[in-house]
Amino acid sequence: MSAPLALAITTGEPAGIGPDITVGALLQMAGEYPQARFHVIGDARLLAERAAALGVAQAWARRLADGSVASEDIALSVPCHAGRLDARNGDYVLALLDHAIDGCMPGADGAARYAGMVTAPVQKSTINDAGVPFTGHTEYLAERAGVPRVVMMLAGPQPAHANAVLRVALATTHLPLRAVPDAIDVPMLVQTLAIVDADLRRHFGIERPRILVTGLNPHAGESGHMGHEEIDVIIPALAAAADAGIDARGPYPADTLFQPRHLDGADCVLAMYHDQGLAPLKYGTFGHGVNITLGLPFIRTSVDHGTALDLAGSGRAEHGSMIEAIRNAIVMAGHAGGRPRAVPAATR
Repeated sequence: MSAPLALAITTGEPAGIGPDITVGALLQMAGEYPQARFHVIGDARLLAERAAALGVAQAWARRLADGSVASEDIALSVPCHAGRLDARNGDYVLALLDHAIDGCMPGADGAARYAGMVTAPVQKSTINDAGVPFTGHTEYLAERAGVPRVVMMLAGPQPAHANAVLRVALATTHLPLRAVPDAIDVPMLVQTLAIVDADLRRHFGIERPRILVTGLNPHAGESGHMGHEEIDVIIPALAAAADAGIDARGPYPADTLFQPRHLDGADCVLAMYHDQGLAPLKYGTFGHGVNITLGLPFIRTSVDHGTALDLAGSGRAEHGSMIEAIRNAIVMAGHAGGRPRAVPAATR
């Protein structure tokens, strides 16, 4: 009998809904994936307290007892109260991530403890207030994994298309809007497209991904009358990507691209900046979307929402996105045997 698929789940900001949605998702999913074992990383007492607040203490205890859920107990730095942030727990949040990352990286024997990791939301301000510069999960994971570039992609059910998935990747992530044009150049875009293409093949089993690329400016620059980034940067990047065997098309005006008739047959959209791509995706899929980091040496998925401090411990937090994040990690792990395409040498 093969060993169970081990997934790490970090419970995120302790004052937020991370503990709640972790408990809720794993209880709802009981028996759904008998081949998987879920390693919940966080303060075990806090998780028990939240389970009690949600009225599911006995059910949670049973999941721990049956062995399908394992508690990886890391103690809080200071006691936590639902909805009340405390910067002294910033180091605790990072300790959860570090534990999961270390378990996803190959050990001395070449094997990793976890097939991938699923992360509950964190509060960036708490970590920064603890004295650690932190812009987000995506950037932190890239630094810890030692990779020069990763790509944030969100995915969710596509409105008006049964059984279809909308995937949106981002050329830039957590940048001020005024900094975006300077951050985009031809090598960066080609490398981003290469990462998206490689991981769609490797983790999703898509033989030849079709990627639609937005413009940066209104009307995709309108032939240079509304900006030159499309002519000077995006179109040359698409040509270089095509030379590398990547099916990337565009640039398309972002205000009209996100319609079913344009998205039909596409596997992913690459948007130039955060809100350009994620506003339409979250409008259609919020609560069922998944945040996926591409380009890492391991699988990482997450929820598509924040810490929702006002809902912590109330029993009103929805855990649908956490369920989808866990399901996606399991599906991706099933395709993990595939080999990624190499990033074109000119972009390394």
